[in-house]
Amino acid sequence: MKTLLFSFFFFALFEISSGQSQEKNFIYESETLQIEQIAPHTFVHTSYLNTDDFGKVSCNGMMVINQNEALVFDTPANGEASDELINWLENEQKVKVKAVVATHFHWDCLGGLNEFHNKGIPSYASEKNIELAKKAAYPIPENGFKNKLKLQVGNQKVTNQYLGEGHTKDNFVAYVPSDQVIFGGCMIKTLGAGNGNLEDANVPSWPETVKKVKSTFPKTQIVIPGHGKIGGVELLDYTIELFSKKITTTDK
Repeated sequence: MKTLLFSFFFFALFEISSGQSQEKNFIYESETLQIEQIAPHTFVHTSYLNTDDFGKVSCNGMMVINQNEALVFDTPANGEASDELINWLENEQKVKVKAVVATHFHWDCLGGLNEFHNKGIPSYASEKNIELAKKAAYPIPENGFKNKLKLQVGNQKVTNQYLGEGHTKDNFVAYVPSDQVIFGGCMIKTLGAGNGNLEDANVPSWPETVKKVKSTFPKTQIVIPGHGKIGGVELLDYTIELFSKKITTTDK
């Protein structure tokens, strides 16, 4: 497969890291799924989840593509979009999907997991994720890890690491060293976002967990939140501040 690479990547990276707004450049777009390239090997897939509390919500996931192989981080929000994504990877990009990873147990991370399993694609998640998915009667990832897992895609490695509770008890991040990208999932908020779903959250631990994310991956340049616009490390700082304020308000 010819690696998709925008000639203006470094300019775009500068805009992201400096907090400036940028126009999205989709390389695939339908009513149910959008795909955007944000770095040489890193892509964002966006699908939509209908919720009772928040209406129709856009949900971000990540893909890493290298040397005819791909890793998917969080499934699209439903089976239709998941089939669409797999088809794009296998038939249009001509890559082998080596694995799918669920970064926490909520439906917007693993709602399309069965579609990946039907294709024989192995799935990974933390042991806590698997336990919580079973209790929720959600699709269950096949392979568990405790705190840290490295997955290979071509000659690149992606680090998956659990650093503490926040949005959920099991949320972890994925880091792409070659592109200096973190996929924070729903633990990380886009700029201006509100609290979101706190049903399974550990709010007191949330800011400290994100501080650990920031210190563990200090070279990060691009941050992908679970919902909304991508950005730079300012998304980590915003999330820390947002839930630190929530703690103060709650304590009062």
